[in-house]
Amino acid sequence: MPLVILGLGILLLLILILLKVKPQYALPIVSLAVGLAEQMSFSETIKSIGFGIYDTLKSMAVVLCLGAMLGKIIATGAAAQQITQTLVGWFGKKNISWAVMLTGFIVGIPLFYNAGFVILIPLIFSIAATAEVPLLFVGIPMAASLSVTHGFLPPHPGPTAIASIFHADLGKVLVNGLLLAVPAVILAGPLFAKVIQSKKMVAPSAVTIPAPLLQLPSKSLSFFIAMLPVAMIGIATIIKSLSSQESVIEYADVLGNPIVALSLALVLALLFLSARKENPLKDNFDLMVISVKEIYVIIFIIAAGGGFKQVLVDSGVGDYIKSFAFELNLSPLLLAWSVAALLRLSLGSATVAGLTASGIVLPMLSGSVRPELIVLAIGSGSLMFSHLNDTGFWMFKEYFNLTLKETFLSWSMMEMIISLTGLIGVILINAFT
Repeated sequence: MPLVILGLGILLLLILILLKVKPQYALPIVSLAVGLAEQMSFSETIKSIGFGIYDTLKSMAVVLCLGAMLGKIIATGAAAQQITQTLVGWFGKKNISWAVMLTGFIVGIPLFYNAGFVILIPLIFSIAATAEVPLLFVGIPMAASLSVTHGFLPPHPGPTAIASIFHADLGKVLVNGLLLAVPAVILAGPLFAKVIQSKKMVAPSAVTIPAPLLQLPSKSLSFFIAMLPVAMIGIATIIKSLSSQESVIEYADVLGNPIVALSLALVLALLFLSARKENPLKDNFDLMVISVKEIYVIIFIIAAGGGFKQVLVDSGVGDYIKSFAFELNLSPLLLAWSVAALLRLSLGSATVAGLTASGIVLPMLSGSVRPELIVLAIGSGSLMFSHLNDTGFWMFKEYFNLTLKETFLSWSMMEMIISLTGLIGVILINAFT
């Protein structure tokens, strides 16, 4: 019966989203319905939803806001443009798709997917026209990189929120996410772009080249600020894994704290990427306020997902699922990926799919599977085969002027490659470490 109630709850969520009810409202409605159906009282259900929201936001709301602020300053400070131009110059025309892939990866770490896509798309048009290559030949590597960072790497909302739900070490999620990201972005990026090119399925290459910016920050400064948070978190994780001294581990905890890493990068960005503005203090304050306004919907969705997770735990649905999965002898990693993939196919939003899957999978977590691998399995599943119910699908289609068939064969297949590569990767890491 609990599985039936859960299935009906997910069906209700799908119906509400199809009826254009926003996820931040649909998730609490479904949470309340599932709690009441599981014979929780109204007050118990409300308390459970409230605690889930609090427990989710307390550890990641500041991280998301700082990440949004840093991304906005990097974007408006032209560091993204400098990184793109530098890498294209290093790799040359022959390896242009690899240069774009690396650009998307570096720029995608501090920027949310939509922001990174909109910022990089004029540069992609310019590169395609200058190098005389089809748009998708450089567009696919860019999109693949942004998608991989969005699904696998903190401080992006999905992996950050899921790590909070499972109380996973964010540094370990980042390090393992990087291990998965490299093969995923290579397979779904430059290699897949070659396959598309060989099939002659390309977008029009007649594009307008944007006017060059008058002044760009230095190359070293642009790379340093964009990569600083990842470097600090990664180095701290390595130090903690190699040292047994308590004092060293304490210093590493401070160094690798996402709030510390993002705050330091943000301060440096404010100091060095805005020196050309007439009123840097006011301009940057306005930009930071705008950046938080741009992600408030994402924060609400994450909070609502945390509430749904807690209702599943408190109502006993999670315990039932745990015993059911134990009897079937299912791999927690495969099950986590499968649940997230099915939800992605049904609901469209990778963030909503990942958070909903987290609530379902959380009770099945055992000591034999590391929580950071569960986080990445869910992140991989949440990227599975995007189609008509995903805004990313339509954004890619319209910007690259593709037909529906071409979008399925390019964007949707790219997302599937990333998702399956991530699944294989977490299984291999779990088996050999």
